[in-house]
Amino acid sequence: MSTNAIGIDLNKAKDLSKKLNELLANYSIFYQNTRGFHWNIKGEKFFELHVKFEELYNDLLLKIDEIAERVLTLGHTPEHSYSEYYKISKVKETTKVSNGTVAVNHILDSFKTVIMMQREILDLSDEANDEGTNSLMSDYISLQEKEVWMYSSFMKK
Repeated sequence: MSTNAIGIDLNKAKDLSKKLNELLANYSIFYQNTRGFHWNIKGEKFFELHVKFEELYNDLLLKIDEIAERVLTLGHTPEHSYSEYYKISKVKETTKVSNGTVAVNHILDSFKTVIMMQREILDLSDEANDEGTNSLMSDYISLQEKEVWMYSSFMKK
């Protein structure tokens, strides 16, 4: 059996890198959508949401970098073109969203998408004995589940 530089089976590393690149695409679209929400939010909850969206897009940007670096660690190349992101992302581009409720609903949908993808990657990384990817996904999931609870609470009247 041949392995990469960190001792992970080459085929499993390739499969994980493919899934991580899909996750990277989803995070990149999620990030850009959130930047748009931050820039364009209007209305009663402007100050609260403007700050919250900035916190979120800064966090997403860090995760984008970590995911890309994990792909490199596994011996593969992270995707970096938006044209490819649009093709493979399940999170879809939003435009001209200025309503806070609509923006938060998009954020909740995006979180659901990436959390489900991360659980799938978690299973693959477990099978591959890839503790680095496993730990990354596990950390993301637990933090994002709390974010989902908080954004969902904002939506309740």
